[in-house]
Amino acid sequence: MEQLIVIAVFSICASACVWILTVSFFTAGETRDMRYALISAQSAAETYKAAAGDIDMAAGILGGMAEDGGETEILSVYYDASWHVGGREAAAYILRITPAPRPHDDAFLLRGELSVETSDGKEILTFPVAVNRAVASQTADFEW
Repeated sequence: MEQLIVIAVFSICASACVWILTVSFFTAGETRDMRYALISAQSAAETYKAAAGDIDMAAGILGGMAEDGGETEILSVYYDASWHVGGREAAAYILRITPAPRPHDDAFLLRGELSVETSDGKEILTFPVAVNRAVASQTADFEW
């Protein structure tokens, strides 16, 4: 009888340990994705700012492409599962910078949104970006 109780307690403890390891494995994956998404987003935001909001220039530097987004061009950078820049076909993650249409009363400030998502559309992060074109234009003539 004592052995059955010991085996039952051991089984419960073992299943709890397996559950904890499984949860930590998936949590670690989400944390890794968030970390790489933040690093890529910061790099893209700084590049976009240095390019004075020029989508084509920023796309060339980041290894992405300018895509038609209706009113404005959208900067898209595709990453594979290891967070290396790749093509659209093998993309596991997509970083996009979507400039907002510029109002006429704000000639110097270019606003937009930067988002990182998985290829199946799950959002990892999104935040606003803005470029002061008057200040950024002083550095935009730099040859990359």
